[in-house]
Amino acid sequence: MSYDIQLFRLETKDREQQCNDEHFFDDAEQLEPFTEQQIAELKDRLLGYDYELVRESPDGMEYRHAEYTITVLLTERGLYFTAGWDTDSIFEAGMTASEFTDTDEFAKYDPQNGGWE
Repeated sequence: MSYDIQLFRLETKDREQQCNDEHFFDDAEQLEPFTEQQIAELKDRLLGYDYELVRESPDGMEYRHAEYTITVLLTERGLYFTAGWDTDSIFEAGMTASEFTDTDEFAKYDPQNGGWE
């Protein structure tokens, strides 16, 4: 079992709230792509938060936290945190995702906790 949190561009949040489609996230075309600069900045921030790059694939870049049971998948359209079902990992993933919204470019989506933050 895991706890999932996502980070998307603000345009994705606006689009999802306007369309009222329960399957919105199933269509990747609905998700606004990150710019190259945003991807570079997200990579740098992940490394600064003790995430280590463990794998690159056509689907994205996978990171793992050095201390907590958290994996992160950075794709061209989203940043996906998956935390183990322990309080410290869930807290750390949630706080990191929240802190990444400080540039006003991104919005945090927590499906287990009511949706958009």
